[in-house]
Amino acid sequence: MKTYIITYISVLTLVLAACTNSSKQQSATEDSTQSIGETPAVLEEVFADSTYQLTGVAVAADGRLFTNYPYWLDKHSYSVAEIKDGKPVPYPDAAWNSFKKGDNGEHKFVCVQAVVADDKGYLWVVDAAGIGLGSVYQHSNKVVKINLATNAVEHIYHFPDSVTANDSYINDIRVDNASGFAYMTSSSNGGIVVLNTNTGQSRFVLHSSPSVLSDTAYHFTMDGRELTKTDGSIPKINSDGIALSPDKAWLYYKPLTDDKLYRINTVLLRDFSTPAEKINNSVEDLGKFVTTDGMEFDRNGNLYLGDLEKSSIVKITPDLKMHTIATDTVKLSWPDSYSISADGYLYISASQIARMPWFNNNQNRTVYPYKIFRLKL
Repeated sequence: MKTYIITYISVLTLVLAACTNSSKQQSATEDSTQSIGETPAVLEEVFADSTYQLTGVAVAADGRLFTNYPYWLDKHSYSVAEIKDGKPVPYPDAAWNSFKKGDNGEHKFVCVQAVVADDKGYLWVVDAAGIGLGSVYQHSNKVVKINLATNAVEHIYHFPDSVTANDSYINDIRVDNASGFAYMTSSSNGGIVVLNTNTGQSRFVLHSSPSVLSDTAYHFTMDGRELTKTDGSIPKINSDGIALSPDKAWLYYKPLTDDKLYRINTVLLRDFSTPAEKINNSVEDLGKFVTTDGMEFDRNGNLYLGDLEKSSIVKITPDLKMHTIATDTVKLSWPDSYSISADGYLYISASQIARMPWFNNNQNRTVYPYKIFRLKL
């Protein structure tokens, strides 16, 4: 028995020493990427912007890459850009990206929050029109549908006040072309905007549901401290991340500043006669996972999210098991939005939101440049 105990202690000592050495080696490398699995995760930089803060990323079927720049800070220029030869080119043209305060924002981008490339050759642009996350500028919030083959705007969708009030900040979008519907989150007041892309009719649902509101008891921690505004208040960001299952039957969504995940059947959302109470009662609580900004499904039903608090990318499999596929405290500073390319890469924008002056006593802690990465799935 004595021999067994001595042997066990010796083995345990070797294991602990190996872990310690591995940790030291990891911290000594420039690339802090970690992964769980047989193949090490590699975050490959595909674009960097040394001047303007980006949030969204979209990869078209032919590989064209797009990003967007919200009008949050005084330093702002273009809103939507296509990346060509490593440079941002205003898209679809300079006129759409020429907005200045005081302009009519009906046919110009005001404060773009997201870009999404669909399966039919279109780029969808969500213009929240909330400069500095403020109220909607001159009723100019909208969704713009652009034909990627012609680079022409094909449709501009506007919303009545009953759908997007003055305090609404429409955030991310997912499109179901087969059924003719699109779904957006409202991160300011909490709720889901349902848009019939054929008729232009829209509806605001789940506004009274706890599922769209950030849990006030959750402490959203970044860099070892709870995220706090300059005035000392704690920001609570409501429904933000959104994703459609591959069969378009389920809409997944979650508040940003807590770890809960929900879904609802899209059949209920597409029927505008469905009572609000029935929609509220049909929400499925999937449990607690991570805090994330955006999220994206692959064709196999795996859901990818960013763990903001741990600078990680996670995968939730169809059986709701969660796996960390990459961690990088340097590169993944607020992994924001996601897009999956036809050749199997997950594109990730890093917006560094927690380093903005808003959350650092008016001090800008941004580490330039802002970057977009990709990760082979």
